[in-house]
Amino acid sequence: MHKVYFNPVEEDLFWLHLQDLPAFRALLRATEARFYADLPLAEPILDLGCGDGHFGTVALPRVPQVGLDPWAAPLAEARRRGGYRLLVRADGGRMPFPEGSFATVISNSVLEHVPDVEPVLREVARVLRPGGAFYFSVPGPNFLPFLSIGRGLDRAGLRRLGDLYRAFFNRVCRHHHCDGVEVWRSRLEGAGLRLVRWWPYFSRRALVALEWGHYLGLPSLAARWLFGRWILWPSRVNLWPTERLLRPLYEEPLPREGAYLFFVAERSSDGQR
Repeated sequence: MHKVYFNPVEEDLFWLHLQDLPAFRALLRATEARFYADLPLAEPILDLGCGDGHFGTVALPRVPQVGLDPWAAPLAEARRRGGYRLLVRADGGRMPFPEGSFATVISNSVLEHVPDVEPVLREVARVLRPGGAFYFSVPGPNFLPFLSIGRGLDRAGLRRLGDLYRAFFNRVCRHHHCDGVEVWRSRLEGAGLRLVRWWPYFSRRALVALEWGHYLGLPSLAARWLFGRWILWPSRVNLWPTERLLRPLYEEPLPREGAYLFFVAERSSDGQR
């Protein structure tokens, strides 16, 4: 693991996310956005699993040239946002790009949703140029143990119910993987990629905010269904209590143990996979 330091940036990344997203998602995405401010982003860039394009157009220092996602509805929203030069509907395990098409591939909180992730990693290695960078984030082994309701049930002697709750929340989040560093290192090496560095992020307190945000954020979900927006009135006045509550979590230093892991990998410079 390598230490990571954040340089101050002019933009308030937390506010940029909070005015557009449910609070728990804004906290997580803004935390991740800080990492990219300090990472080299050689072009062209592929956003693997770009979804609705919010992260690529708001969080990153520059919008990726290409976004790829298997789902039509999020891609339609990404198209309305603008920014990407090309949006492609395709499976990550079968990318329609020539070998060595990209200098950088990012995949932010995507791979945990892919049941069979190894073919996707092989495709990442294929479409990267020799020496190209692959940045990705995923939930780690602490994600489920950090959940507050599960821990409360465990302390009450109801471990079986705690396990059922953790399984339920994992399904809500659509996670297929909450693996550790060595598991991902092995997967990367098997695909022809080298793990350069990694770090944990999102403390237990931050994950509790995310956990309860899923339940307290149901009004935002209703607004999304009815009006097509998560936040109907994105003003400082309206969002002040939420911002005051969550900003200290956003400003936390990196924890020794985090619910999520961020990885920096690369394709070997000699082009061997």
